[in-house]
Amino acid sequence: MRTHFPLLFFTLSLLLGQSRPDPDPLQDYCVADNKGEFFINGVPCINPDKVSPSHFVTSALSKSGNTSNQFGFSVTATNTVNLPGLNTLGLVLARVDIAGNGIVPPHSHPRASEVTTCLKGQLLVGFVDTSNRVFTQNLKPGESFVFPKGLVHFLFNRDSREPALALSGLNSQNPGSQIVSLATFASKPPIIDEILKKAFQITGREVETIRRNLE
Repeated sequence: MRTHFPLLFFTLSLLLGQSRPDPDPLQDYCVADNKGEFFINGVPCINPDKVSPSHFVTSALSKSGNTSNQFGFSVTATNTVNLPGLNTLGLVLARVDIAGNGIVPPHSHPRASEVTTCLKGQLLVGFVDTSNRVFTQNLKPGESFVFPKGLVHFLFNRDSREPALALSGLNSQNPGSQIVSLATFASKPPIIDEILKKAFQITGREVETIRRNLE
C-alpha cells in the first residue's frame, strides 16, 4: 500500500498544532495515585452562587511580621485561606518585613518569577544567573526590581537601625521557596558531611558549626 506522505505530514502538523503544554505544577511533586483516590493540582472551587465580595479582599498584609529570627526577616503572604478569590489566578502577594541589618538570605522560588517594590527603608537586592553572574541594585522607596523564575536571589536591609518594608508579587499560586543555607545544611535527614565538605571546601567542624547556627 502506497503511503501518502503529504497527507500524513498535514495530519501530524494539524494534531501537533492543536496540542498544548502541561500546566505548571503547584507542588514540589505529585506522586501518581493508582488506587483511585482523588486529588487535584490546586484547591477545589466553591459553588459560584455562594461567592461574595469578601472572598476577594484581605487585611493579611496590613500587620508587620515577627523579625526576631536569626536572619531578621518575616514574610506574610496571601493564600487561598486568607484570600480565597485568588484561587486559580496564578499569583501571590507577599509583605516582606526586614529588621535593621536583616536579610532575606539567598533563596529561590522554583515555580515563580517575582517583582519586589521597596516601600520603606534602603534595600540592597540581587540575583545570580546560571552563569554565576550577579545583578544587584540599591532600592529606595517606590523602586522595584524583578527576580527571574527559579534563580537564587536576596534582599538586605542596609540600615542597621531602621526596619525596611517591601511588597512582592509572584506569578504562581504556590511559588515555593528554598533558602539555600537551610536546604543545604538543615535538611532532614541531613546531607552527609563528606558531600558538604567537598562541595563547600570546608572542614567537618565547620559543617557542624553551620548546622548548629541554623537550628
